[in-house]
Amino acid sequence: MDCTNCHTSLQIPNGVQSIRCAVCHAVCRIGSRLQLLANKYHYPQLPSPFGRKRAVVIGIAYKNTDDELEGCINDAKCMKYLLVNRFKFPQDSILMLTEEERDKKRIPTKHNIMKAISWLMQGVRAGDSLVFHFSGHGSQQENDTGDEIDGYDETLCPLDYETQGEIVDDELNAILVNPLPPGVKLHAIIDACHSGTMLDLPFLCRTGRNGRYVWEDHRPPSGVWKGTNGGEVISFSGCDDHQNSQETENLSKVTSTGAMTFSFIQAIESGQGTTYGSILNAMKTSIRRSNSDLGGKIVSTLLTMLINGGSLGSGKRQDPQLTANEPFDVYTKPFSL
Repeated sequence: MDCTNCHTSLQIPNGVQSIRCAVCHAVCRIGSRLQLLANKYHYPQLPSPFGRKRAVVIGIAYKNTDDELEGCINDAKCMKYLLVNRFKFPQDSILMLTEEERDKKRIPTKHNIMKAISWLMQGVRAGDSLVFHFSGHGSQQENDTGDEIDGYDETLCPLDYETQGEIVDDELNAILVNPLPPGVKLHAIIDACHSGTMLDLPFLCRTGRNGRYVWEDHRPPSGVWKGTNGGEVISFSGCDDHQNSQETENLSKVTSTGAMTFSFIQAIESGQGTTYGSILNAMKTSIRRSNSDLGGKIVSTLLTMLINGGSLGSGKRQDPQLTANEPFDVYTKPFSL
């Protein structure tokens, strides 16, 4: 956090309630992790949230880099079109971040993504419906807090991740999930590698090819609360935590898209979007059928590249995932945004 008096950046040890600034000697009280993140990324120059429905839609191509992707900006455009035309989100209620935006505040840097999330969460109240969509690179890093069953945190890679760092699932949980009040609904659609538990939600739905499902308990061994403040969060993600997401032309037959984003939209547009279970099964079937001739490149991650000595040819299995803050019957709960 920054010193409340002289604004010098301070490193905060775990568990302390106050700290004395080494420069001006002012004593600064320490708020919660959520308050620190919210204060750090609160920027009032963004427009006020509009209406009961609002969304942040992010697509990152990483143009002119070794990590360049072809389909992610298409994903963002398609998602915005879906929200406006199918689910009646007002145009002004959708904040889209891509490299094609002329407004510098809408370039998908880490700074701007965190600002956008802050905008999404401003003044939420019962009856609000929120959407967070991300299409781009995902990665993993070792977890040292005991919060992860597999020992790794999942991360999103903003455009400037090489200099500003990645966005860790703990941060996303702290600012998107934890503060959500009763009566507010948030859907996350995350098309990235290692995205199965990207929001650190407590429950993950495992489904088999026969349609049967079971909710796995992913609450952290440390006992840290990863749920909401009474609201509802449901997330569709491109693959399991140990898998890669892919982009391809074989699903749309026209242009490159993320396999997960396309299959999600296709499920809804083809009439299979009545329940969460029907959407998930349709997505899995669509991607499974295309796996024999995907031909698209894997949406790579730094960790995968390192493990494979710089190679991205590490198999193409991809299973979309469904996570939530509370278990529910996936075949009877109606899907709505």
